Amino acid sequence: MNPVFGEKRLNVENALKLARKIESDLYVLPELFNTGYAFTSRDEALELAEEIPGQTTEKLAEYCRENDVYIVGGIAERENGRVYNSAVAVGPDGLIGKYRKSHLFYAEKKWFSPGDTGFRVFTLKKLKVKIGIIICFDWVFPEASRVLALKGADIICHPSNLVLPYAQKAMLTRSFENKVFTVTANRVGSEKRGGYKFLFTGLSQVTNPKMEILVQASRDREEVKVVEIDVEEARNKKITEFNDLFLDRRVDLYREILG
Repeated sequence: MNPVFGEKRLNVENALKLARKIESDLYVLPELFNTGYAFTSRDEALELAEEIPGQTTEKLAEYCRENDVYIVGGIAERENGRVYNSAVAVGPDGLIGKYRKSHLFYAEKKWFSPGDTGFRVFTLKKLKVKIGIIICFDWVFPEASRVLALKGADIICHPSNLVLPYAQKAMLTRSFENKVFTVTANRVGSEKRGGYKFLFTGLSQVTNPKMEILVQASRDREEVKVVEIDVEEARNKKITEFNDLFLDRRVDLYREILG
């Protein structure tokens, strides 16, 4: 997607228009897909943000009910005078849950409060699949994806507004080192507001536990792509006959990363 800043209704309509182009069980939308990214102040972010559940969540839930599908998408959330860079998981029965971005990037620290939800795993009952969510810059911190994998996530959904050129390659590693699928939904285009200019890298993709890109979108066009996966691939944590990804961990040697 290439959201128009501040045009929430238009952006939501465009997201659902794109979704209608293909049949899928799970759709993943970019970070802040309904508002755009380049806020000029915390007050502006607060004004455009909404509660969860709220207008955007309800529109997504309506689509999910009508089509018996699931959607993950990033929105600006307002609660108790604070603004969070959040993502919602929505299905045929409505809101499933939300995640608030843990690792804020660049000027986001001026607009948003750090996420306080921790890393959550949600069950998509109809699909018998467990998903986790990270948002954009969370990719830099491998601990985030590892926690989700340890909690049983089969798929890590990754709504993004990526500007650094490394994330798509790094997500291949996140897939392999956790033996999960990842879905990076990254926006395209650019935004120039308030003295900031952001050029987004596109290349939305789905990766598998074998460190392969199953499908990838373009750098600069709005589009939607779909790929069929066998989720059982994410439930086999064997690397060799003698090695298991989780059973072989030496947690007694990892204490320093908690400091």
